[in-house]
Formats: sequence, C-alpha cells, structure tokens
Amino acid sequence: MLILFNKPYGVISQFSKHEKYSTLKDYIPHQNVYPAGRLDTDSEGLLILTDNGAFQNKISSPNHNIFKTYLVQVENIPNNASLDILSRGVLIKGVLTKPALIRKIDDPDIWPRNPSIRKRKLIPTSWLQIKISEGKNRQVRRMTAAISHPTLRLIRTQIGEFDINELKPGEYTVIER
Repeated sequence: MLILFNKPYGVISQFSKHEKYSTLKDYIPHQNVYPAGRLDTDSEGLLILTDNGAFQNKISSPNHNIFKTYLVQVENIPNNASLDILSRGVLIKGVLTKPALIRKIDDPDIWPRNPSIRKRKLIPTSWLQIKISEGKNRQVRRMTAAISHPTLRLIRTQIGEFDINELKPGEYTVIER
C-alpha cells in the first residue's frame, strides 16, 4: 500500500502522540504504514507512507538518486551566483550536499498557510524550485541559509514519479501496488 499525503504545516511526521503537534494519526486511519522520509513540522507537502520496507528504503536512501522537488519561498531575491552555489552543493555540518537543480519561479498558485509567513515591508521574498536527491535533516533550509536567503516557506511537491497533484493540505490518496 502506498499513501500520498499532503502534510499541513504544524503536523509532525510520526504516528505516536505528541504533546504539542498534530500527528499523522490525526489524518491517516490506515494501520502499519510508515513515512518514507520525513518533513519537518514547519514544512508542508507530499509525504509518502507505505507498508513496504524495500520501497520505503528506496525512497529514503540517497543512494537511489530519487529527486524530491520543493517550492521554497526565501527572503530577498537570490542572484545567479548564489543559485550556482546551491546547484553545485553547499557545506552542511562539514559535508558537501549533492548537486541540486535550482531555478527561480513565479509565485506559485498554492493554498494559504496558517499561520501565514511573516512579511516585512522592506524585505522582498522570492520563490525557488529546488530538486535534491538526498534528504539530510533540514537540508533545503540549511542550503538557502548558506547563501544568506533564509527559507520562509517550504512545500514538497514531488518525490520521484509521485506528485502532490490536487491534494489539499490534510488530504491523502491510497495507491494499491
């Protein structure tokens, strides 16, 4: 079984009860499925859950080079030199990330976040599409911070062949395999 879930902001990627945050159990009624990778509580978007351990490993392991696509709202407007740095890889905790596919995009047509992101009158924001084939802890946020453009909003839209499509936050679909 495969479940594609649009994880809302503020939901923790675990089934066990948490004292502060909603969990997957609040949204997914299926038993014996586990996340293939994680999304931080303050990140949104596609989370794949499965009951197939081999598939879970394939999605999660950087050895399989499965790209994950993110829409990333950052503070200010990165120049081409900064984007080149991201695309070649940046040092995170002394380890160079794999090369990434980066491009500036127009503001996407997406759902509003609750709570909304902070807005500063004098600091513009911009959106990037970032594709990475690994998933170190808070990797995309650390990558944009490394070029002095902190991430304000992070939405994963695709993992390999699987796309969030029309799922709204909190919705899921089951794919039988």
